[in-house]
Parts: sequence; structure tokens; C-alpha cells
Amino acid sequence: RDYPAAAPEKPKDLPRMAVAKVLLGEPLQRKWLEFNHDALIIGGGLAGMTAALELADQGFKISLVEHQAELGGNMRHLHFLLSHANPQALLVELIEKINQHPNISTFLNAELDSFEGSLGKFKSTLKIAESEEAPQINHGVVIVATGAQPYRPSEYLYGQDERILTQLELEEILATGAAEISNLKSVVMIQCVGSRTAERPYCSRICCGQAIKNALEIKKTNPDCEVYILYQDIRTYGLLEKFYRQSRQEGVLFLRFDPEQPPQVMADGTLQVVVHDAMLETDILLEADRLVLSVATIPREDASQLAQLLKVPLMQDGFFQEAHMKLAPIDFASQGIFLCGMAHYPKKAVTESVIQAKAAAGRAATILAQRDLEIEPITSHVVDEKCDGCAYCVDPCPFDAITLIEYQDESGQTKKRVVVDESICKGCGTCQATCPKDAIYVSHFKLDYLRAMTMAALEV
Repeated sequence: RDYPAAAPEKPKDLPRMAVAKVLLGEPLQRKWLEFNHDALIIGGGLAGMTAALELADQGFKISLVEHQAELGGNMRHLHFLLSHANPQALLVELIEKINQHPNISTFLNAELDSFEGSLGKFKSTLKIAESEEAPQINHGVVIVATGAQPYRPSEYLYGQDERILTQLELEEILATGAAEISNLKSVVMIQCVGSRTAERPYCSRICCGQAIKNALEIKKTNPDCEVYILYQDIRTYGLLEKFYRQSRQEGVLFLRFDPEQPPQVMADGTLQVVVHDAMLETDILLEADRLVLSVATIPREDASQLAQLLKVPLMQDGFFQEAHMKLAPIDFASQGIFLCGMAHYPKKAVTESVIQAKAAAGRAATILAQRDLEIEPITSHVVDEKCDGCAYCVDPCPFDAITLIEYQDESGQTKKRVVVDESICKGCGTCQATCPKDAIYVSHFKLDYLRAMTMAALEV
């Protein structure tokens, strides 16, 4: 654009450079790799169990690793769904299928301790709590389904007054059918506690639906109880919007506040909440028998440690980051490692986690179902007679595909050289750029090729 007079020369240079490279070209050979057809799934919640069953039903052997003493994850704390399905009955059914399936081995109280290898030939070591046992698992793919956890609030006097609860704590009370719900006269709910802040700017997505679900349960048990939901924005998008309308029809009152003017809570004897209604432009005093906080969904505390082991990225928010939001929403950039459930991001409903778990299982099955894996032919190659084992190429390799070894030459002397794992190498050329002795090259991009292309571009 800035050099229009030179623009016509570029279309001449590019074909000339391509021809110079082709003249020196050597054929690339297709390469195949035998691999392991088993799968490792990290996380025994709804997403992990769903993915495990999907793959196990197709005949693949599954190792399901759960860090807690029982399967279920966050679903163990769900007792109602807006869809009117029974989550506890669904959970019991899933766990029973997992325990009875011949292709699934479950490891409880277990965490990933070490991880190595590449697509088709991963090797993992587990650490089991209060046990000296350290199982080693060989597998071809990994699915990360470690879930997320609720934020423990420090706002709104939580922990200082037993009348102040989270939505999950309220749901436990509703599920037990406690008589205290029938005696309540007023319940106030505050949305976006711990999320949509400077520290966590994201929306946790499940909070609005959870608040409306519990508000409807309160109204079902105690129709005379006044329920107030204090919100910044109500985000019951999609088919959940009908439940928002239903809650309003049943008398649930919604009051909007600006994040710059959050509600104020006072617990001197009576529990009082003062909210500045953004629409009425006035302060409203609410007396509440219970204050319920809709808390943020945050990443697991060990997410960064697992990300380092697997060498996969995290988003700024701390959730695992997929390779591409549109083109590869289930994959990591590292081949053979997939992602699903709330480890990826908060999901608005159970169905979203199930759908993504099935998608991850489908992506994994496309690999496991193959007899052999074709690997990339453009990889690094070592010229043994030139390599003296200086190892300048080992550390810069971004894929850890190069290893320094010792060997005996024909005279019996011990020498060093590097070897390349072609199943890991991606042909990036970093090793070729760092080698001072031209002892390593990338097929299809040898130094002779590059020199010829440069000379052709300069018309020398």
C-alpha cells in the first residue's frame, strides 16, 4: 500500500522463490503411529460422567478421576431444576451406570500427579489421598471436566448472621421441607455477589435462573411470603425467560440497582436491606426474614496447577481456554486434550454441560476410533555425523520434542547427540534456527531451500 511502484514486483518474486524451492524438493513420506485407544477423564461431575458413558458405550476403556470421595460434583447440591426434572434421581442413575459399566475404572480421592507424552501415547500418574498407591495410566486422549466452585462471599454480612444464606444453602433447606419456609414473611435475594466486579467482570450465568427457581419453590411452599430479587440485569435468556414471567405472575418483585450503589445490609435485631431503586430513583427499605446471596461461579483452586501439568492455557478469569471459540470450542491447542463442563465456563443450565460433554466425547471418539494415527511429515531431523550434543536446541523447543541422549560410537567412546520425537514435533523450525552446526533441519524447509529462495528473491 505504501509502495505502489514496487507492488508489481512482488507477484514476480513469489513464483520465482517457489520454483527455486521446488527444484531442490524431496518427497515427504506419510507416517503412521500406533497409539493407545483408552481415555482419561479428569472430573467426576455431570460433564465428566456423561463423557465417560458416551465413550464407554462405544467400547473404549475409560479412567475416570475424581478428586472428592464420591462422584457427582456440583450436581450433588442441586435438588430442583426449572425444567422440573429431578436432578438427584438423574445423579443416582448416572453414578449407578458408571459403577456398573465394565469399560469404566473410577478413581476417587485422586488427582493428577504427573503427565507426559503426546497424542495417542499419554502417560499419567495419579495421587490418591491417604494412600501410597500411585496408579499409572496409559491413554490416548484426555478430557478435562473438573468443573467450578461457588464463590464464598465476604459481602453483605455473610457468615456473621445465620439468616444470611447463599442460594445453594437455601436450596438445601427447601429440599428438606423444613417448616421454617412456611413461617417466613419476607425473603430478599441479591444477585451478582462476587461477579460482574472489577475482579470478576464476567457473568456467572446460572445465578438468575437459580434465584428464580428458588423463588418459585418458596412461593409454592408459602404463597404469602414476599420475595424480592435485587438485580443489575436479569439474564434468564432463551427458554428460561418463561420462568421469569411466571415468577412475576406469582408475585415475586424485582428491583433493579446500579453496581455503583449496591444494597446495604443491616442486622441489628431485625434484618434490613436498603436498595436504591434505579427506576424509581429512591431508596427502598426491605425487612427480611432471610437474605439470600446469588454468588459467583469461580474456577477451581487447583485449575492453574492442572493447566501447568497438561500445558494448556487458562483465560484471564481462570477458566480453561479452548483453542478457538468458534472453530474449536471443545479442543485445546494441544492435540488430544479436550474440554467440557464448567471447567470451561459457567453454564446457564444442566443441559449445556451435558451437550458440551457429549461434544467432547464425540471429538475424542474421532481419534480413538482410528486404527493408526497419521502424523505430520514436516518434522525435524538430526544429522548424526554433525550433531555433537551441544543441546542448544533442547530448551527452546516449544513442544519438548527434543531429548539429549548418550550413546557409544564405533570406537566405544561415549558421546552425546539429540533425538527428535516425531509424534510430538510440529516442524516449527526453532531447533534449526538455534543449531550452530547445521546438524538439525526441518524437512521441506532445509537451509539449502531457504538460501535458494533468498537468492531467487534477490535475483542473484
